[in-house]
Amino acid sequence: MNEVNRTLYIPLYGKSLVSKKGIILRDTKAEEIWSKEGFELKGRSKSKWLAYNMAMRAKVFDDWTEKCLKENPEAVVIHIGCGLDSRCLRVRQEYKLWVDCDFPDVLDIRRQYYNESGSYRMMALNATDTEKIRELPDGSAAVIVLEGLSMYLTNVELKALIAALQAKYQQISVLMDVYTVFGAKASEKKNPINDVGVTKVYGVDDVDGILEGTGVKKTAEHTFTPAELVGELKPFEKLFFKLLFTGKTYKKIYRLYELRSGVSGL
Repeated sequence: MNEVNRTLYIPLYGKSLVSKKGIILRDTKAEEIWSKEGFELKGRSKSKWLAYNMAMRAKVFDDWTEKCLKENPEAVVIHIGCGLDSRCLRVRQEYKLWVDCDFPDVLDIRRQYYNESGSYRMMALNATDTEKIRELPDGSAAVIVLEGLSMYLTNVELKALIAALQAKYQQISVLMDVYTVFGAKASEKKNPINDVGVTKVYGVDDVDGILEGTGVKKTAEHTFTPAELVGELKPFEKLFFKLLFTGKTYKKIYRLYELRSGVSGL
């Protein structure tokens, strides 16, 4: 498994940790997988503050996915860069078809813990291979989860991915976290992903520019740290967490965008 793929263990650890604590996110599958696949994390990657942040991000993606499925139950859910994440189990809203996508070596591990069914599939997919996007399941609408992915793609590759997804489906709804250019530059030396060997990431300052000509528009910006989730922390933890992961400084580094295309209804 290469260095980029190894980054999947950082959010896995975070979700396992908070699940055991009984806060933010209930994820018994993360607990199970981490107990068998986990290893000794180094430096910032094992920080409980980062674990809280990763779990809150996951919960925001979960809630958004549920909302999209309530609006359009027929939409196909496509999670690109799924790693070992259990969103397909955490989301309570029924779905017609969910496809978790990642590199083959990641899916080899994933298949040890997840079983395919009529409504759940796994598919080997490199996000930079836009031809492969055409092989995704057909449908008129898709809910696209891009969590922790964009920073490993250049702006050109990210635009090509979004354009290919839009070409595949008449309507898409996308939730995507991005580093800013400043955040990406800072992350090359001060980021938990460095602890698993990743030193190069990419940032986005002009998301509207990337979307130009794709038929997709930015429709909203979301917070990674909703007040109700931060409120689950202990008083001291809450205060320190806010200093680290909320406010204007954090937004200069990291953003969360919702993108949409097609007619109303998704």
